[in-house]
Amino acid sequence: MAAHPEPPKHRKHRKPRQRSLNGSAAGRTAAGFVLAGAATATVLGGAGHAEPRLSPTQIRTEVDRLHREAEEATERYNGAKEQADKARSSLDALRDEAARRTERLAATRNALGSVATAQYRHRGLDPALQLALSTDPDAYLEGAALAERAGTRQADAIAAVRRELAGIAQLRAESGGHLRELEARQAELRRHKATVQQKLAAAERLLGRLSVPERARYENPGAGTGAGPGAGTGPTAGNPPPAGARQAPNARAAQAVSYAYGALGKPYVWGATGPSAFDCSGLTQAAWRSAGVALPRTTYTQINAGQRVPRSALAPGDLVFFYSGISHVGLYIGGGKMIHAPRPGAPVRIAPIDEMPWAGATRVA
Repeated sequence: MAAHPEPPKHRKHRKPRQRSLNGSAAGRTAAGFVLAGAATATVLGGAGHAEPRLSPTQIRTEVDRLHREAEEATERYNGAKEQADKARSSLDALRDEAARRTERLAATRNALGSVATAQYRHRGLDPALQLALSTDPDAYLEGAALAERAGTRQADAIAAVRRELAGIAQLRAESGGHLRELEARQAELRRHKATVQQKLAAAERLLGRLSVPERARYENPGAGTGAGPGAGTGPTAGNPPPAGARQAPNARAAQAVSYAYGALGKPYVWGATGPSAFDCSGLTQAAWRSAGVALPRTTYTQINAGQRVPRSALAPGDLVFFYSGISHVGLYIGGGKMIHAPRPGAPVRIAPIDEMPWAGATRVA
């Protein structure tokens, strides 16, 4: 049935009709949301939106930025991994000690058990022994004063049980703290790893937009100039050591320089410390480790591992650092040059120290 029109007298009580979303004001608002969403999707590389056209120079600049950010995240990853390894080692040591104490406790209890058996056969079980042999440590500790009523030998054994129980409880508490620290460091590792992978994937996508010759020039800018990965030869049998090693101030620095020369051409792999691949701080750590010197793992800790030296006083073997966040390090070899692991896709190579923003230098030995 068709609806009857509303009587005119009631129309004055009707509320003003809301504008439809198809109306001009609402339509403009909705259109604004659509445009904003489209802009966001474009920034985030969303599907269906063309990537902005960038010149090769702009691509190289953006890739450099992404690699720097990836390297900063790599150094944070390295630091978290170092702390996680320490927490794991401490946890393992505490667990080993708790196992040893548990074995001693079992041996002491077994000895007391033999005494208890003999006492029970003759005159019943001593109350102190009952407490010592109890599987409830709290009940024993509360009543440990009863040990005074046992003989001297038994009292000493009971006191040893008490010490072992207290020691094991303390070790378990400490282990719990180290376990929580380890779990926190592992979560931190996962976060930094994800950041590194995201930055490197974005850089690789951009590099894919370069032509083959442009990409080759980016990845090996020193080709044909003596600054690339072939601009030095590692010391081998029958060959003299490199000049940087001969000019080093001491034997340990000379060994570090020689090791770095031997690493020329090996790939950059973030988080790697050799011998087949390196990241920047992994290379310097490995070079000095070959000389018997233990450097910390990260750039921001290595810079404090020795005596600061001005740029004008550099000597072969010194650590040279770059960028305001101290996110990159190389090994100085003399002549204004260093050996360093630059970034993914760029193997260990010789480079001038003025190709990156200077941050400082440290003399290890």
